[in-house]
Amino acid sequence: MKFAICNETFGEWPLEQALALAREVGYTGWEVAPFMLTDDIVSFTSDDRSNYRRQVEVAGFEIVGLHWLLAKTEGLHLTTTDVETRQRTSEYLCELVRLCSDIGGGIMVLGSPQQRNVPDGQSMDSAMENAAEVVRAATPELERRSVRIALEPLGHEEGNFLNTAAEARKLQAMIDHPLVQLHLDVKAMSDEATPVPQIIRDNSDAMIHFHANDPNRRGPGMGEVDFVPIFAALNEIGYDDWVSVEVFDYSPGVERLVRESMENMRAAAAACRA
Repeated sequence: MKFAICNETFGEWPLEQALALAREVGYTGWEVAPFMLTDDIVSFTSDDRSNYRRQVEVAGFEIVGLHWLLAKTEGLHLTTTDVETRQRTSEYLCELVRLCSDIGGGIMVLGSPQQRNVPDGQSMDSAMENAAEVVRAATPELERRSVRIALEPLGHEEGNFLNTAAEARKLQAMIDHPLVQLHLDVKAMSDEATPVPQIIRDNSDAMIHFHANDPNRRGPGMGEVDFVPIFAALNEIGYDDWVSVEVFDYSPGVERLVRESMENMRAAAAACRA
């Protein structure tokens, strides 16, 4: 397993300072929320993209890819019945594929609950069909750029669409494309009745990315979730890709979140080998 961290963890820190701390602590992957780069990805030029990639790579990191794909956007929605909105959303996903590729990433985590929640009065079948249509329209660009989309189930407190891994697998099957697979997140899985390690085992054939965090919205090991059986399950399925720290409660401060998350993950991984 390789450890990455999401760039929004560092808030307003200068990129150089954020990278230096993350590298000191031991992370080697850098996951990017687009809104941390720019308010308008179209105007984020090829030079901007090259410069950003160069700075991250020179600091010793691999850019994992993008997450929070639709966050802080307007006029975009995954499940809406409005055809023009769905078309805009597909076009935006294609823009994100190009951005992801340009900065050196290979995975896009599709969560963004506010831009996918099912409106009152719309059936879930309709929402699933619409979401499949939106993502399917972006698959030719995924092929051109060798980028994968990882569908992210999220808990009920986040929204009402794709609340379980099983529901995300259903959408994956509807899209039916090898570059569209599954993302799992500890906070989200903790909302399910099935234990987290079992969800990992049940979906080992489709999972291509993993977020480590806690239902208390802080880093791994900073709450009640025991990460030893989680890391044991990841080892059991032979997962050797990125485990990326994603937090939502920044109140402990950047340094504590960054350091304790890594310390706790290393301790859990070591306990699995003991």
